[in-house]
Amino acid sequence: MSLSGIAGSLVEAWAELRIHKTRVLLALIGVALSVAALTSVVGLGNMVRESIAQGSEVQSGRPATLSVMMYSNDGSVPDPAAAAAAYRGVAERYSVTYSSLTSQSNVPFQLPDGVAQVNTVVVDPDYKVMRRVPMVEGAWFSEADAGRLAPAVVVNEALYDRMGNPSLALDPVLPISGERTVNAVVVGVSRAQYEGEYPQAMMLSESYDRLGLGAAANSYLELWVPEELSDPLQAAVTADLQAQFPGMQIDAHRTDYAAWGDPFGGLQWAVGGIAALVMLLGAVGLLNISMVTVKYRVREIGIRRSFGATSGRIFFGVMLESVVATFAAGVLGVMAAVAVVKLPVIQRAVAGGVSELPPFPVEAALIGLAAATAVGALAGLIPALVAVRVKVIDAIRY
Repeated sequence: MSLSGIAGSLVEAWAELRIHKTRVLLALIGVALSVAALTSVVGLGNMVRESIAQGSEVQSGRPATLSVMMYSNDGSVPDPAAAAAAYRGVAERYSVTYSSLTSQSNVPFQLPDGVAQVNTVVVDPDYKVMRRVPMVEGAWFSEADAGRLAPAVVVNEALYDRMGNPSLALDPVLPISGERTVNAVVVGVSRAQYEGEYPQAMMLSESYDRLGLGAAANSYLELWVPEELSDPLQAAVTADLQAQFPGMQIDAHRTDYAAWGDPFGGLQWAVGGIAALVMLLGAVGLLNISMVTVKYRVREIGIRRSFGATSGRIFFGVMLESVVATFAAGVLGVMAAVAVVKLPVIQRAVAGGVSELPPFPVEAALIGLAAATAVGALAGLIPALVAVRVKVIDAIRY
């Protein structure tokens, strides 16, 4: 069919829709509800997946996060300063955008109820991006915090409660007990990862080194790299450090949740199955309406054939009528789905743990529109074939 023929069929289909308003409204309601349900399921499924993924990234890093550690079979460890310099050199040589030298220590903080040895994670500024550290108050470390005489700390909600929930606008002080007392300044509060979490603090590596509290334990390097480069970088980093520390064992491996494949594949299939079932129910209802309509239009089709309408024109006219209607219904359904998914109460219920709430997935809207158009084409195909097979003389006698 030529371009002008297709345009004529579209105009004709729109005219038929205006004539059969009641039938079109029934079809639109069924398809619009189906598309809204389909799009909502896909959109909410994406939010649930993102919520689970972000929770996993807080624990183990974003895909692909490499953890690099050096150790010896006899239990000895390399010189902390030399190891730190080697780690930072590796990140710089391989042009890794996000990296963090990470370690843990127990720091004696003076709290209102006494001195407590608080588990303190010693990190670099990039750690927040790599681990999606969720903040509830204040801010994460800035580059300028590394040079502060009063070290900046980020505390979790449990430690913040122990402090008495002071206002961060007043730069609350958290004293560090030792041979001499050093006043640390709380700059931010991170959200608890689970109920009953123990008090914890975070501090920049440079700040911790100046305190003279001793070498932090379990020092290792974390690198956030593209997934396709993770394997080559593991081998390159291992060889690089092995050459610098011949007597040490180098352990470089991925720690993120996607290291062994996508764990959310089953969830995606389940969401897809539910969405397909919802759309199938809408298609069945539309097909029934379309079949009944064609039977009522047999005489009209016969008259059009007697005036020279070709089989192709009849076929595309009937089918495009269904496609145009379902596409319009699809647009309404997608708009309704976006409005529902964006409701704050829905977002809190489905993705309450998401620190960076994703926008409504464009693929969900496209899937909804594509499904509506496909359903319209399939639901119009059978009635169109029936209409083409109508004989002129039988239609006029109908």
